[in-house]
Amino acid sequence: MIGRSEKILHSSLKKKAANADTSKPVIFNLRRSKERRVFEKLLSTDKIQHVIDDYKEQLHELFAVKNPELVFNPVFTDKFAEFFSNLARNRPLWEYGRWVYYPWLSSAVHILEDHDFQSVRTARNRNLINAAEQEKFYNAVIGIGGLSVGNSVALTIALQGGGKHMRLADFDRLALSNTNRVRAGVQNLGLGKAEMTARQMYEINPYARIELFSDGLTEKNIKRFFAGPPKLNIMVDELDNIAMKYLIREYARRYRVPIVMAADNGDNGVVDIERYDLNPRTKFFHGRMGPVAYKKLLDLDKMGIGKLIVRHIGPETVTRRVQESMPQIGKTIVSWPQLGGAAVLNGSAVAYCVRKILNKQPLESNRALISLDEKLVPNYNSRSQKKSRLKSAHAFRKIFGL
Repeated sequence: MIGRSEKILHSSLKKKAANADTSKPVIFNLRRSKERRVFEKLLSTDKIQHVIDDYKEQLHELFAVKNPELVFNPVFTDKFAEFFSNLARNRPLWEYGRWVYYPWLSSAVHILEDHDFQSVRTARNRNLINAAEQEKFYNAVIGIGGLSVGNSVALTIALQGGGKHMRLADFDRLALSNTNRVRAGVQNLGLGKAEMTARQMYEINPYARIELFSDGLTEKNIKRFFAGPPKLNIMVDELDNIAMKYLIREYARRYRVPIVMAADNGDNGVVDIERYDLNPRTKFFHGRMGPVAYKKLLDLDKMGIGKLIVRHIGPETVTRRVQESMPQIGKTIVSWPQLGGAAVLNGSAVAYCVRKILNKQPLESNRALISLDEKLVPNYNSRSQKKSRLKSAHAFRKIFGL
């Protein structure tokens, strides 16, 4: 029999679990009396339980970024002290910059205003990414569909100071089995992957503009996803739905939007680049799937989908352990095996491609294989190892009738 205290506990847990915080931060300018009153109410009602105020250190870094010639000069400390003293003389420090309230963290953070914030945050990018490249990368409109590998892509882009305006699409929620490859803690279990990724990006750049398509991409919303406004500059395709992958390419062709896609392959990655911006006649999937159509793809069973995926990646490309795993799906394992290292590797590779394309820099226009095995496994390219892999690939082709 459940006692009164257990009932109260059950009721409290259920009520707390149902309280979903918004996945967008609120930015306050405390020099404005109306905004200050709202902020004070958040404090008084304990909506804000943690305050992070490292603003002076941010000013210190900003002063260094604006005066690099003084950084290694003995006068730097005195010059900054003079600069800071003049600021503090005009008004209290809490009135400078902006305060960001993160509802899901119950926290408020004191940060620099947008332009200065981005300047300091990307200061260490220079000159690996120059100022003009950084601006194009930052101001682009980037779409990401599928937020497992796509989560790594989004976070890498944000870390490198890109993608102020992003559209994120995924209908799925974070499950425990996802956490071997998605950089998220257990506090996010059950949260929509789009919302989770948006929160992570806002924590890196609270000034970001992120549009969420939490129902995933559909026939009804895909036009808005591509056309906006504003129109997408580039699309990252990390969806599992093969029919929707086809539809994405129809819209990419219509709106002249390049596509970058990466697939896990054991510890390695397969990166595909389709430049519909340069050539709208580019074959979908570079023709690797053969003649396919949206309606036919909708009707495929799991075996048919698996066959197309293997054909696209290429049996000779699929690693030995993935080959061995595929026939075991639904028998001894539940799904296509994936590793966190490969997700991070692909995230980095796709973010690199995105930045290069947005800056109109030379880039492979078809496919690149990123193989840690090739670079790090001894004798990987020996004659015997190549022969063994070809034999294995031949047997793998037979399984799928390729």
